[in-house]
Amino acid sequence: MAESDELTENKEALLGEVAELSHQDKTHVNGQSGRRRVSYASDKNRKASQENDLPSVDLKEEDETAQPFLFTVSETPPLHMLLLIGFQHALLSLSGSLAVVLIAADVICAKDDPEFISQMLSSTLFVNGVSTILMVTIGARLPLYQGAYGGYIIPLLTLMQIDPNRCSITRPADTPLNSSLGFNSTTTPISFNEEQAKKDLIMSYFNEIQGCLMIVGAIHFLVGSTGLVGVLLRYVGPITIVPSILLLGIYVAEPVMSFVVPHWGMSLLTCAIGFILAFYLANWKMPIAIWTRTKGFHIIRYPFHQIYAILIAIVISWLISFIITVAGGFTDDPTDKGYQARTDARLDSVTNAKWFFFPYPGLYGNPSFSSTVFVGFLIATFISILDSIGDYYACAATCRVPPPPSFAVNRGIAVEGFCTVLSGLLGCPQATTTYGANIGAIGITRVSSRSAFIITGIIYIIFGIIGKISAVFVTIPYPVLGGALIIMMGMFNGVVLSNLVSVDLTSSRNLAIMGVSILMGLLVPLWVKKYPNDISTGNTEVDFILKGLLGNPNFSGAILACFLDNTVPGTLEERGIAAWQNQGGDESGATIDYVEGEELYETWLPRAIKEWKGLEYIPFMPTPKKRKQSLSGQWARRKSLIAGVSDVMV
Repeated sequence: MAESDELTENKEALLGEVAELSHQDKTHVNGQSGRRRVSYASDKNRKASQENDLPSVDLKEEDETAQPFLFTVSETPPLHMLLLIGFQHALLSLSGSLAVVLIAADVICAKDDPEFISQMLSSTLFVNGVSTILMVTIGARLPLYQGAYGGYIIPLLTLMQIDPNRCSITRPADTPLNSSLGFNSTTTPISFNEEQAKKDLIMSYFNEIQGCLMIVGAIHFLVGSTGLVGVLLRYVGPITIVPSILLLGIYVAEPVMSFVVPHWGMSLLTCAIGFILAFYLANWKMPIAIWTRTKGFHIIRYPFHQIYAILIAIVISWLISFIITVAGGFTDDPTDKGYQARTDARLDSVTNAKWFFFPYPGLYGNPSFSSTVFVGFLIATFISILDSIGDYYACAATCRVPPPPSFAVNRGIAVEGFCTVLSGLLGCPQATTTYGANIGAIGITRVSSRSAFIITGIIYIIFGIIGKISAVFVTIPYPVLGGALIIMMGMFNGVVLSNLVSVDLTSSRNLAIMGVSILMGLLVPLWVKKYPNDISTGNTEVDFILKGLLGNPNFSGAILACFLDNTVPGTLEERGIAAWQNQGGDESGATIDYVEGEELYETWLPRAIKEWKGLEYIPFMPTPKKRKQSLSGQWARRKSLIAGVSDVMV
């Protein structure tokens, strides 16, 4: 009798759990079977999807909370949807990479060399694709896009500030070819090829970038592979990072201005179109007609205009510029700054570009070294590391998976370092980093599949190899790019400020540290620019290095912010470091919100290697003990047990 009562109690408890799970499936995404019941309206639709049909998805706003994802991180959508989502992420990030390359071309004196810009852009797109694939498959193993990072441009901007004649070509005096050859001898002046001298100057600066990228990339790799990221996070928090990155966004105002001044009207038009689409119409979803085998033609609502706001703004303004150019509204004088507003100003770059371009080591000569550039790149590297760590956690939260464990973070940082070395080898003017915009797009598209980002990487590799594609992007009028840069850099500054969410902004300590650091980050570089002769040690080389360091706002602001944040008394919670060290939040009771477990961070190595006890001493590999504590594994076993008992009861 006692056994019967106990069995009855167990049945009632299990039935209660089944009812609870059924309720949770309607409001959350808990496990594979629950996600499928939410994602598809019926078994018929699910069967059609398995036959590579487009799932019948209702994109109405009221269904977004009940149906947060169509495909999770480890799942692969149908081929046609995979290609569409991958191409979307590629287009979303294209303008950012283009902007970074154009600014880099300006600071290495290659602004007037569209052929070289086209090659740099091809190399950048190619490396972006390779880096994205490596990050998704080997690195953090999250759906992350790796794009060009503008932080490496700041040291080069500093050199332009302290040496305004950096891009000037000095024409040597005519020198007699023959001398003292007799009374009737004639002298022939040595010819001077100014175009070749300009190319040599560009190559000298570019080779310095290549060499320094390779060195800081190796350091970047070591920080990840040795697990030093954890040590770094003990001393560097939001109060150090925000002033440093914010100064980066402020300091690029001058190169952005060079794109805007050819025609302020076109720049403001581009900015206005992008702003209206992205923000004024943010709550409106565009009706789009689609066809599926199950429903035929029907209308869905999708924020297409918001996702592609910048690209749509560029295309519209580009078309308007073409009409004005044909109508004769822009000057045809190449020496006038307004000439850069014409759509045919750099049209020769398309005809001169090769159909196929494959970057390879040594394409631009042997890498060289510059101590000033190296130190600036090193600072940018550490800022990039901390920024990427924040993106890893943000991506995991967006995809509703457990926060990345330390071994996944270390592996992701190591892969980014390796790709920085690759950038230097293949001729990119900057390294790559994780793009936060694509993380936001995951929440909009509701497809967090890694496979989609592999497609994105392949698309970028194709863009990089086909030289004509990069050349077409180079022909975009400067004012149009200037307007897009205003939006992107403005949004960048806003995103930087969002890192202060974990900081106590009522603390006078925090406000004083950040305020003083930002002011000094602007004041010291301005002093170096206005009074360069004040730095005089008696050694020209040392003077130049000091000017390069002090003229770098990241160096001045970051060093001061880090020093003050670690010496002025304050709690970890007050400084925001406690929140950074516990990005995953409270683990108790939080597993029900995860669609997958920590096993998604593990590599595809053989099981025998994964169970090797020596992995415990490798910072970027999980230990067997951690694998046994897989959250989704426990959750799946619990649901299977309950489902099995329920079937028996029925």
